[in-house]
Amino acid sequence: MLHTRIFSFNPLGTNCVLCWEDGSRTCTVVDPGMSSPEGLDQLKEFFERNGIVPDAILLTHGHFDHVWGVDRLLAEYPVPVYLHPLDVDIMKHISAGFPGMEDFSFLKHSFIPTDVADGQLLTSGGTEWKVLHTPGHTPGGVCYYSARNNLLLSGDTLFAGSIGRTDLKGGDYDLLMASIKGKLLNLPGETDVIPGHGQPTSIAREGMYNPFLEPFNEPLGDME
Repeated sequence: MLHTRIFSFNPLGTNCVLCWEDGSRTCTVVDPGMSSPEGLDQLKEFFERNGIVPDAILLTHGHFDHVWGVDRLLAEYPVPVYLHPLDVDIMKHISAGFPGMEDFSFLKHSFIPTDVADGQLLTSGGTEWKVLHTPGHTPGGVCYYSARNNLLLSGDTLFAGSIGRTDLKGGDYDLLMASIKGKLLNLPGETDVIPGHGQPTSIAREGMYNPFLEPFNEPLGDME
């Protein structure tokens, strides 16, 4: 059984997700966006209470609110950090394309991420994750999918009732819609979805009720 725990960090409410299997002493950390030492303390306390430590950090994309706490976490737990290479530039230019976010330009990162590619399989926290490259919100945006656990970590590609914004640097609405239609809506409907912000959802729920996806949720063929 896969366990998950969601922490909401930083002023933008980024979901940091921990995932670990029964009996595993390691966990996956997805998008550690904690903006303060107190956020790191929350994670450390949770690790200690559950007898687990991180063995990998998976980044869904390079926006500052999703990578904010990576260096802070690496100082305590030196593990690999995975990011699509097309988002390295996004990560380096912290506030580029974020109107009103110029004050965050002080954020710098010293870690060097390990590249991921579409279709790649990663094992972390006792779970195998498939990398789904889903550009549109950013050029290198990815989702992480565990078929065995019916779980998708969708980052800022797909939200409950919404989709990722495409008005920032590197955003592309048509690419985002193609990513969602071609990579995500084809997953089993019972797939649970934990997005980068907001509440969890499912593929079936978004395919039927997400107003941004209405062109894709019409019945196939004659329903009579």
